[in-house]
Amino acid sequence: MRFYAFRKCSQEFLHSPFIRKQGNIYKPNNKDMDNDSLNEKTMEDVHTKEIDLVNRDPKHINDDVVKVDFEDVIAEPAGTYSFDGVWKASFTTFTVTKYWCYRLLTALVGIPLALIWGIFFAILSFLHIWAVVPCVKSYLIEIHCVSRVYSICVHTFCDPLFEAMGKCFSSIRIRLTKEV
Repeated sequence: MRFYAFRKCSQEFLHSPFIRKQGNIYKPNNKDMDNDSLNEKTMEDVHTKEIDLVNRDPKHINDDVVKVDFEDVIAEPAGTYSFDGVWKASFTTFTVTKYWCYRLLTALVGIPLALIWGIFFAILSFLHIWAVVPCVKSYLIEIHCVSRVYSICVHTFCDPLFEAMGKCFSSIRIRLTKEV
């Protein structure tokens, strides 16, 4: 009888796979596991992320840079005005020249400088990760040992000395009186 019950039970497991409450590993049934698989698919590579072409300074790192407009450079005081046409042409010439010179310089020099700065910050990151942080950690570990030895020396030699001096000088009393 027992053997038959065991055999029947084992046959049930052969034909019906055991499905956990949260689903099997390959096809999750619950939301938590499903969200994890979606997060893996939608994870973005930081090197191929889209850039914002409208707001090109989202972290405001160039707020302190001098922003020079026509009115900041050229101004005519009252009573010494040029012709209106000359003023308008000067404004247009200044603005367009500044705009296109900046664009031309960034087109010619921007990409090589971006390459140079990319290499520079890659080297800086490499040195920080592989040289500076390990040196600082090593220094902190070594200085911890030195500080323990120093602490033992101070507690052994200096504490009794200063405690004795404190007891000797604790009986000295100073009284100040002001004579009139």
